[in-house]
Amino acid sequence: MIHLNENFTKLKASYLFSDIAKQVTAFTQANPDKPVIRLGIGDVTEPLPPVCIAALHAATDEMAHRATFKGYGPEQGYAFLREAIAQNDYAARQCPIEADEIFVSDGAKCDCGNIQEIFSLDTRLAIPDPVYPVYIDTNVMAGRTGPSVDGRYQGVTYLDSTPANGYVPAIPSVATDLIYLCFPNNPTGAVATKAQLAEWVAYAKKNQAILLYDSAYEAYIRDPQIPHSIYEIPGARDVAIEFRSFSKTAGFTGTRCAYTVVPKSLQAFDAAGKAHSVHALWNRRHTTKFNGVAYPIQKAAAAIFTPEGKQQVKDMTDFYLGNAALIRAAVAKLGFSCVGGDNAPYIWVNTGRDSWEFFDMLLTKAQVVCTPGAGFGKCGEGHVRISAFNSRANVETALARIAAALK
Repeated sequence: MIHLNENFTKLKASYLFSDIAKQVTAFTQANPDKPVIRLGIGDVTEPLPPVCIAALHAATDEMAHRATFKGYGPEQGYAFLREAIAQNDYAARQCPIEADEIFVSDGAKCDCGNIQEIFSLDTRLAIPDPVYPVYIDTNVMAGRTGPSVDGRYQGVTYLDSTPANGYVPAIPSVATDLIYLCFPNNPTGAVATKAQLAEWVAYAKKNQAILLYDSAYEAYIRDPQIPHSIYEIPGARDVAIEFRSFSKTAGFTGTRCAYTVVPKSLQAFDAAGKAHSVHALWNRRHTTKFNGVAYPIQKAAAAIFTPEGKQQVKDMTDFYLGNAALIRAAVAKLGFSCVGGDNAPYIWVNTGRDSWEFFDMLLTKAQVVCTPGAGFGKCGEGHVRISAFNSRANVETALARIAAALK
């Protein structure tokens, strides 16, 4: 008989955002006269930047002519996009990253989930709590954890992010091999300083470990002292992989484009202690399992690096940060402490009460959807995440409803 991968049975029955969607759907079906405003899932709402639309149209027209038609492209991404990324996202910040160290993909979520495939099953994990679910769930699926006990998987070093440490976890006291970090953080919106990241780089070097650095929200950083990339830290090339996305930067959630940086100096070791190039291993995996992002999509992504594109991206992220500032001010006025919303599009609210209860209260009394913090881990209990991704009018209406519901 066929047997299943029993590691999948360790997972919760469904994904966090699927649970939320089901509850919201049930409410809207039962209350069709009560329109719901969604400030939960981090999906953008504004149109693509005009430069991206123009590039999409031009690239589509190219596909209509034999002389300019494109079939399979390079699995790693077209040179025009990889070179634009290397120049604008890295060289401009004095980060020593080359174009051939960049792998274009259809989403940072996919890459964050897939990267673990190239590491051994006895790899010791360090994962923040609260955390974006894909980091932990894909390792559970692979078999690197024990069962879940009291909301935490056995065999994982959890990095607590709490009000006491400003939601930036401390270096663990034990050695680990694969460390997931996300700044600006999803879900908390907290950011890490250069000094804090330098401690992580030093820890990784000491333990011959690798940092998996998710910087999907770096375009929202406005504080000039906060690093946008792990590679702004000296020595990070030798211990870190970085994930970036066009989804939140330029509104590509529906068009799908991202990239992962794997430096050629990064090494991992086999059971005999022999060093191997992680770049070569990821390239082998990437070319085996992926056929590349569509040419028109890559042309649209490259357009954000033009002068017009840079301004349009800043305008878009400024708009969402404007929403975030309104949310943060309203939350503070209601007497809640929070972080995020200044260098990130998420506001992490310390409600001091059961997070699913607070979610239900906002849904039923205010018809506003947030995300319960408990869905991101034990340390998320007592918190909710509010997203700034919506229209200004909807955000203002939602805040008025929330204030009324909490009176």
